[in-house]
Amino acid sequence: MDEKQHKIISRCYLEITNICNLNCKFCPKTKRAKKYMDQAEFDLLTDRLKGRIKFLYFHLMGEPLLHPLLPAFVLSAKEKGFIPVITTNGTLLIENAARLLDAKPHKIQISIHSHEGNEGADPDGYIARVMNFSTDAAERGIIVVLRLWNQGGYERNNERILQLIARHVPRPWTERYDGWKISPNLYVEFDKMFEWPDEDHEEYAQEEVFCYALRNQIGVLADGTVVPCCLDHDGAVPLGNLFQQSLHDILSTPRAVSLLEGFSHHFAAEPFCRKCGYASVTKRFRK
Repeated sequence: MDEKQHKIISRCYLEITNICNLNCKFCPKTKRAKKYMDQAEFDLLTDRLKGRIKFLYFHLMGEPLLHPLLPAFVLSAKEKGFIPVITTNGTLLIENAARLLDAKPHKIQISIHSHEGNEGADPDGYIARVMNFSTDAAERGIIVVLRLWNQGGYERNNERILQLIARHVPRPWTERYDGWKISPNLYVEFDKMFEWPDEDHEEYAQEEVFCYALRNQIGVLADGTVVPCCLDHDGAVPLGNLFQQSLHDILSTPRAVSLLEGFSHHFAAEPFCRKCGYASVTKRFRK
């Protein structure tokens, strides 16, 4: 496949570590060896992604704020032309605030549903820390999204959480299709809880399915393995290794081409994709 046939991919989920400090009930975890990506590895991978990716998401498995080089990685990503986005559980924001705010990523997504997913008894202190950081970041021009992706699942404390948020940013808020804009650059976002794809799960019955894997997104695991999407948490669909191959060569492999063409015809070529509750059950993707 000619290089020019590969257009810019909207987002890449780059896993700088697969280690996490929480044990969320809804998270599938990973059986892979624990790893922190070092500076040389990050430089090589981002050099091979440069010019092909718009948004660089510091997340797949793991908690990116555990990585001591995260602020430096954000600055490096910006220098290479990426738009950096961080997804975090929010528990380590205060400890990392100064360096993270100075690095100024484009957006920080805070999964505040992780509190109840860890049986957090009292959200007051957690939300206070999250909001102290978030209001400061938003004032500095960083987009902050407070995510409650737990509809139909761990949502018993949602109303309490919204009340705590309102202590810091009083209502009224501006309603949006997925939640609220509560102040400039600061949002609350809702979404349904979903089942992660699982190789041991039976395939979902479906007439057709569509996904943006390889079309709008890819994932790169901490060991350099390229996977189709951010939900391939254990590398079930390895397409190649970016430490050893170019992104062009990886996306030109028969397996990658088959997966992409399959979704173009509303068919999941990979058994793993046919066991994905995110796309199959919610029918959230439409071509």
